[in-house]
Amino acid sequence: MAKPLLDLRGVARRFGGLIAVSGVSMSVREGSITALIGPNGAGKTTMFSLISGFLKPSEGQIYYDGREVTGEPAYKLARRGIGRTFQIVQPFAGLTVRENICVGSYLRCRQRAAANAAAEKVAREVGLETLLDAPADTLTVAGRKRLELAKALATEPKLLLLDEVLAGLNPSEIRDIIPVIRGLRDRGITILMIEHVMQAVMSLAEHVFVLAEGRLIAEGAPAEVAGSPIVIEAYLGHGAAKRLARTP
Repeated sequence: MAKPLLDLRGVARRFGGLIAVSGVSMSVREGSITALIGPNGAGKTTMFSLISGFLKPSEGQIYYDGREVTGEPAYKLARRGIGRTFQIVQPFAGLTVRENICVGSYLRCRQRAAANAAAEKVAREVGLETLLDAPADTLTVAGRKRLELAKALATEPKLLLLDEVLAGLNPSEIRDIIPVIRGLRDRGITILMIEHVMQAVMSLAEHVFVLAEGRLIAEGAPAEVAGSPIVIEAYLGHGAAKRLARTP
């Protein structure tokens, strides 16, 4: 069995009197696609900010690749190989697609030619190769989502945190990007994804964690979690659970 690449032990985060994350323990197996789901306001994006170093835990420990990294800043964790996308995509509007991706590739590449070559490789992987010289602010929603993914990939992550990368996409666009995500896993990138598109979670994830009101309320295989009464009550609802049960 593959070892955990990410291991959270009793992680909590408070904002004054508000407890956003409360005593969460979870592990993400190396080489897997793992999903983190739950209702809006459950603390999922706060969890990503704790893992990626944008926030420090109030309590608990975070281990990455066998080393404790609790409280390390984002730039150090990026160098260690933790990359993330953001729920609200904000490309550098005054730059081209190529230049946006290069912002990420400069983390590993010191020379401009090498950064450009890395950006072109990533653009091909996410389907933006024909738009490299287009202004980033002319992209469609789907294009911006792919660019957000490309910027994170350009940092050459070992662990990639995807924060609702499918949000705002139509069913056809979702179908097109699912193989891209699966392909990243197949080439060795471990993925932890926050997602509300449950059909995609059922298709992609090998293991699912469910967060509600800052607490972990369930975990397991996608079908097991989708049929859990506590998950249905807290998040899915009976109608969605029935539709997922019919998903092949």
